[in-house]
Amino acid sequence: MTGDAEGVADGLADAFWAVTRRLRHRTREALAPWDVTPGQSRALDVLIRHGELRLSALAEHLRIAPRSATEVVDDLEARGLVRRRPDAADRRATLVAPTEHGTRTGAAIHAARRSAAEDLFGSLAPADREQLARILRTLRD
Repeated sequence: MTGDAEGVADGLADAFWAVTRRLRHRTREALAPWDVTPGQSRALDVLIRHGELRLSALAEHLRIAPRSATEVVDDLEARGLVRRRPDAADRRATLVAPTEHGTRTGAAIHAARRSAAEDLFGSLAPADREQLARILRTLRD
């Protein structure tokens, strides 16, 4: 990489991390009323969108280790937001689903997270937001 290219890459990385920190801070503030972590919020959102899932499938959706998914579900279950039950097709597996309380809470959390993101990205023109979303999806995948 040339000096100019290195400078651009460094500036890009610095800007990306600064935006990430701002978004994390706003998200933590948005989640505070429910005392849930961003990971717990994401897990609840996945379960609301996809319905009852095996713990292993939830871990795949979240891109985390199955053991970590178990810990997230433990915390959500303790709050009455999800319930577990044995999988009738495979008694070694456990299914997880949101409770009614979890579905209501998840909808409120989703709205708060959307509002936090809107606060951060709202100053961008719609075309810029679409382009940024496309670029981030490309980098994610």
